Amino acid sequence: QVQLVESGGGLVQAGGSLRVSCLVSGGTFSTYDMGWFRQAPGKEREFVGAISWSGRRTYYGDSVKDRFTISRDNAKNTVDLQMNGLKPEDTAVYYCAAGVHSIGSDYYILRTANHYNYWGQGTQVTVST
Repeated sequence: QVQLVESGGGLVQAGGSLRVSCLVSGGTFSTYDMGWFRQAPGKEREFVGAISWSGRRTYYGDSVKDRFTISRDNAKNTVDLQMNGLKPEDTAVYYCAAGVHSIGSDYYILRTANHYNYWGQGTQVTVST
């Protein structure tokens, strides 16, 4: 019943910016911790960032820290990932994920894929040289 739909992916030159968005429907968005993950062909799924149910805590993977920003709008049931200073190494399919918040949802939990119950189909981001 819960659906996540990503949008905003595309082709961008190195050094450019892109914003991907995720729309959540069929659930109570404000109860979900939200995460972004990415996966390139032949590579493992990688944690990109997460934002707590309240929006008051954010976490990032080391490879994107200081370049990417995650945000949410509970009135619109959306979570966004603003990507600046893009590098070819950022090329991947980006996935949005939702997990039911509980006590103890700290950084170590929010960065693990097993925390998330629902996943989107993904959106392709390609960064050219």
